[in-house]
Amino acid sequence: MAPGPSAEVSPIPAPVPEPFARPAPAPSSSVASPRPAALGENAQPVAPTPSVETATAAPYGGQEGGPVIDQTAFERILNFGVERGISDLHFEVGHPPHLRLQGDLLPAKYPPLRPEDTIALAQILLGKKRYAEFYSDRNERDVTYTIPKVSRFRATVFWQQGWVGAVLRVIPLVLRSFEQLNLPNSINDLCVIRRGMILVTGATGNGKSTTMAAMLQRVNQTRRAHIVTIEDPIEFLFPKEKSLFIQREVGTDTPSYRTALTSALRQDPDVIMLGEIRDYETAEICLKGAETGHLVMSAIHTPDAVHTIERFVGMFPPEDHDSARLRFAETLKATVSLRLLPTIEGHGRVPAVEVMRVTRTIQECIRHSDKLGELYHHITKGKDLYGMQTFDQHLLDLFHEKKISYEVAKMAASNPEEFQRALTIE
Repeated sequence: MAPGPSAEVSPIPAPVPEPFARPAPAPSSSVASPRPAALGENAQPVAPTPSVETATAAPYGGQEGGPVIDQTAFERILNFGVERGISDLHFEVGHPPHLRLQGDLLPAKYPPLRPEDTIALAQILLGKKRYAEFYSDRNERDVTYTIPKVSRFRATVFWQQGWVGAVLRVIPLVLRSFEQLNLPNSINDLCVIRRGMILVTGATGNGKSTTMAAMLQRVNQTRRAHIVTIEDPIEFLFPKEKSLFIQREVGTDTPSYRTALTSALRQDPDVIMLGEIRDYETAEICLKGAETGHLVMSAIHTPDAVHTIERFVGMFPPEDHDSARLRFAETLKATVSLRLLPTIEGHGRVPAVEVMRVTRTIQECIRHSDKLGELYHHITKGKDLYGMQTFDQHLLDLFHEKKISYEVAKMAASNPEEFQRALTIE
């Protein structure tokens, strides 16, 4: 088994100067620890390299006493993270940059950030005009940032305790296939659906956007369709293949999700992808889009199919719950729920996936809230005929395929006792 990540992420190897090196009392002759393996199958260990002598290093790549971190130093940090296969980068005053590697949040071996450091980062990410607005109204901003031939990043810039902070999510330049993402084959079957609604669910950072991008790319590869995406901000960019894409960013190309969704219905779409269903207005317009013969795809922050139904209906006023259930039962075609788990080798994470296809029986469960408890049973029974699966069924498959350990599988199981019983029966 490969070793897991160390408690600290080592600095950028020489000869590149440390972007966060600051003057120290005396030169350091220590040797940096080996960097942890990156996510993915191509990760290779790197031999230890000498650390930069901080006694003579200028802070943030500039002259000592000069300007704070600049774009070159910032991109050096981003490159450093991408090379190691991290998923997120955190920048907060009083802490060194933190990198999320294989699900763990690890501090980089750099000094704590100063207020002027995170202000400089915000100015790089937002530009002068948007930073002035951000400084004035104190509202967080979502933007994308690109390093050509390296990666794209979804950045959230915000205020906390009077200081500026930022969190960046890595967005690969190349779209990955279902096979590369270790997604079950049944999700491929969802891409032939022409109308209705498909919801991809899960907690933050569990692969919802990546899964939806893979589904849209499969449509792009297999049919001539007009696809409209509405995102905040735009994440994945799609290559020119069979489909025609319009990608709109809230705040830049359109003032709101509601405006963009209403407009999208007049743009001759075959597929509408909404980055996230957040409230009653977006839920209502998504229903209208699905009811008028379009395929609507979106994400929602719920752990499984049952909670997705409850959350979606709960966005409507109480007096409209019954009608919302009826409409939702008619338009929903499938839910895909995701949980990322550490692999048995320790080199990355693999998704455990619940897939629900809406049959007539499941429609009845959606229409009547007292029947929602039966949903788990119907998903379990629909594996062979409809390609459905519960989390626990997929956990069994992943365990038998030696992709996850028994301890991880049991911890992630929706019903650990039933999971243990299923293993015993087998």
